[in-house]
Amino acid sequence: MKNICGFIVFFLSFTLLLSGCREEVLLKETVRPVRAMKVGSVDKLIERWFPGRAKATREVDLSFRVAGPLITFSADIGDEVKEGQVLARIDPRDFEVNLRNVEGQLAKVEAAQNRAQSDYNRVVRIQKQDPGAVSQIMIDQNFEAVESTKAEIKSLTAAVETAKDQLKYTYLKAPFDGIVVSTYVENYEYVQAKQPIVRVIDHSKIEMVVNIPETLIPYADDVEKIRVRFDTFPDRDIPASIKEISKEASLVTRTYPVTLIMDQPTDFKILPGMAGKAIGKGGLPIARTGIEVPLSAIFSPEAIGKSYVWLINKENNLVNRREVKTGELTNFGIKILNGLKPDEWIATAGVHYLREGQKVRIITD
Repeated sequence: MKNICGFIVFFLSFTLLLSGCREEVLLKETVRPVRAMKVGSVDKLIERWFPGRAKATREVDLSFRVAGPLITFSADIGDEVKEGQVLARIDPRDFEVNLRNVEGQLAKVEAAQNRAQSDYNRVVRIQKQDPGAVSQIMIDQNFEAVESTKAEIKSLTAAVETAKDQLKYTYLKAPFDGIVVSTYVENYEYVQAKQPIVRVIDHSKIEMVVNIPETLIPYADDVEKIRVRFDTFPDRDIPASIKEISKEASLVTRTYPVTLIMDQPTDFKILPGMAGKAIGKGGLPIARTGIEVPLSAIFSPEAIGKSYVWLINKENNLVNRREVKTGELTNFGIKILNGLKPDEWIATAGVHYLREGQKVRIITD
């Protein structure tokens, strides 16, 4: 009897040991890496502030097209300038002398051309009156002299125009209404051609670049009532509109730069470099609202007409199957009409190899 009891105790202990080993093996199950994305929604686009920094609509570093010493430099940082206003001047004397020289050469050649034309007309007239009085060689020589002076006149006329342009280039003028934000030289310095002299910006309108996530960029065109708030003036909202949406995302952040443009307020000035944030509201057609996900995130394991995604719990990284209602195909994937909420995480690849309650490790693109 003791032997039988001992055998039963041994058998139960061995069974419990095997059970514990099986549980230990299950606990060491490999965590599966899976590509995933956070679900985005157009609602997030119209509720979220996007940071940005102000920049001028137009900005340019002005330089001379000729070299020489400055004799006038009237631009100071902060000066408001008008289109066509002279900001700096190079000493024009050398250019004036050059212009007079080429004009004198042109006048000399024009006089020579007149003499050559007269000589040619004379020998042609003599030949008509007395064919043997002049040779054809003499006529040809006079004709060549006329053509030669004509060519010189063309060349010198171009040289005169170039000299006039160079004299005109001794003036540095503002290309548009704006404000001086930087100066790079002092008066009486000798400056080179194409050397930056002064920086002017057009601050009549202000731009701001904000970065929109790739999950929200499809809806950017439909956002209306955009307003911008700058940190320097936190109590004032400035109406803005979209000027440009980039077609290429940043390789690092996977966001798309969107350029906003706004009028300069009348009661205060927004200067380039000021930090701020932008938000859009309303104006979104119903057809464009909702959520879009990649086609690779959808699977139908059971009956036709039912679609599912794998929802990932970010707290424990466990996946759970969820039924969703799909809509039309889009350029970015497929529209989800029901079953998903913004900011939820779903698997976007390898969905046919996952199972309920499986633990995964998220890989984001």
